[in-house]
Amino acid sequence: MPGRRGEGQTVDWYPLRLTAPVRQHVFGGRVLAGRWGRAGLPDGPVAETWEVSDVDGEGSVVTGGPLAGRALRDLVREHAEDLLGRGPHGERFPVLTKFIDATGPLPVHLHADDETARRVEGEPNGKTEAWHILEAAPGATALAGVRRGVDRDRLHRALLAQDFDAVLRRLPVRAGQTLYVPGGTLHSFGPGTLVYEIEQTSDIQQHAMRHRMEDGVPLPDREWHAAIERLLEEWRPEPRPDFRSGLSVPVDDGVERTVLCAGPYFALERWRAGTAAPLVCGFATAMVLSNAGAPVTVTTPGGRERLARAESLLLPAALGRLRIDGPADVLLGYLPDLDADIRAPLLAAGHGPAAITALGA
Repeated sequence: MPGRRGEGQTVDWYPLRLTAPVRQHVFGGRVLAGRWGRAGLPDGPVAETWEVSDVDGEGSVVTGGPLAGRALRDLVREHAEDLLGRGPHGERFPVLTKFIDATGPLPVHLHADDETARRVEGEPNGKTEAWHILEAAPGATALAGVRRGVDRDRLHRALLAQDFDAVLRRLPVRAGQTLYVPGGTLHSFGPGTLVYEIEQTSDIQQHAMRHRMEDGVPLPDREWHAAIERLLEEWRPEPRPDFRSGLSVPVDDGVERTVLCAGPYFALERWRAGTAAPLVCGFATAMVLSNAGAPVTVTTPGGRERLARAESLLLPAALGRLRIDGPADVLLGYLPDLDADIRAPLLAAGHGPAAITALGA
């Protein structure tokens, strides 16, 4: 499989280690470098590491092996079938994954849905996302969606007053839970929260704060009011997402598979393995593998790669299979066939249709 052909060239595929753009917004801290041991991060607050990114101007680049120096977007354009698997394929890698250190609170903000992104932002897609909670301090909360009965005028007044609890739902946050956030949903989380996020490839957003999230500098009144007007134009009142614990699927002795979220844009799973049996997983589309536990060795038909905690690999679809000997605790993000990859195994494991539907939109 590693030698499949794409666009007239043969590529011997292997696990791809990529550059990860870093965001040093004011809400960040030192959790990834400190408690999680992530190497190579800059000094100062680190709010986000973009593990696999094809965002304009912030695209990942392969760092090792024969494809070193190649941009992810070029690989998508030249080898879509081998890299991404089953189609249809766009011009960009379709998902963005991040570690987010919300040592401080994120701004109250939203991302447009697909229709609004095309109509208002001139972008090809919006940004639906999901958060998987890796750490949460006692009493940590998140804001997600508006309360029932909140209309545009009431929301506008609350945003001007910066009285977010008057109109937004505040939810308790616990490690191990996941929230699927449709585009157009007002949201925030932190302080005291570490999140792994998977989302559509996009960096569009509108936020309601009186300061810049990059550096905390106050916004001029005219700029702030204009930002709130844009936010209200892109806001959707309907979504009221709730945190879920995920749905488990039996795998092997000491191997746990939990489907954390699944929708039309992405799925995210957490796999854990002890030492009785290896973690073995087949896949038909590109797989983003991020390590939430002790260092592991990832073995595929195209080679092996050592992966430390808080590091990630992109596994091209052409590889088709991975193996990790435990102990292991990893996150797997991919582009699902909702019937074959999600509904069928979950129904076979005894989960009901309503619980499966609640994993996504």
